[in-house]
Amino acid sequence: MKRRDLAKSLVLAGAAAALAPAAVQAQAAPPPPMPTGNNRLAEVLKRGSLRVGTTGDFNPMSFRDPGSNTYTGFDIEAMTLFAKDLGVTVEWVQTDWATLVAGIAANRYDIFSGASVAMGRARVAAFSLPYLEAGTVPLAKKANAGRFATWESINTEGVRVAVSLGTVFHDQAKAHFPKATIAAVQTPATGYQEVLADRADVTITSNVEASTLIKRFDQLAILVKGAEMRNRRPFAYVVPQDDVTWLNTVNTWVSLKRIEGYFAALESKWLPAG
Repeated sequence: MKRRDLAKSLVLAGAAAALAPAAVQAQAAPPPPMPTGNNRLAEVLKRGSLRVGTTGDFNPMSFRDPGSNTYTGFDIEAMTLFAKDLGVTVEWVQTDWATLVAGIAANRYDIFSGASVAMGRARVAAFSLPYLEAGTVPLAKKANAGRFATWESINTEGVRVAVSLGTVFHDQAKAHFPKATIAAVQTPATGYQEVLADRADVTITSNVEASTLIKRFDQLAILVKGAEMRNRRPFAYVVPQDDVTWLNTVNTWVSLKRIEGYFAALESKWLPAG
């Protein structure tokens, strides 16, 4: 081998030797860690408290006593137990319906105390498994309960059904009772006030509101059982979209409590059938 070729070979060999450790090191390096993302469950446990957003204006689901600043209701009991089962305390965060989803996105609270499932909300927040079904029920004076024992008996000529003008119940009344006379009243008048004043025979509203009305007015009665509600819609807890672990935790708790009969007991207590 010529001297020039020998020198060239030595240079190439040295370069290869210098590069070899780097190549081996690159192959042996561990992959970068996967991003962990949000972990609301870990945050709640570390903080020692569950922040629950609630409006306090949705009796009997969530009601705030302005004098004592304490909360009561169906969802208040449920969220208190959820926090207890997690081994933490509960922290109520006052919010309103217009900003409930924004509060979740801004991390003002870990969970919202319960809302009807809607696709508009689902675009920016996640819903748990449903824990309750709300729906529409008819109300009348107790003296007329036997006369209007079924939905079909209300759909009769001469029956007067009062509802608030422009509400979903106005549309529902027209759909459910085409043979009856629909009286659409303007606010501040309400359908149940028309019934109490004997200007109407029946009104319809949500079973949630109806449960409070029959407690306030002993003359009123819900005319059908809960199983016969119409226009059903699920209620669920609202959580962030970006935390599957937290959503699974909430869903696990809801599933367990439904099977145990806990939510059925709350429904009997706070949303009586009549």
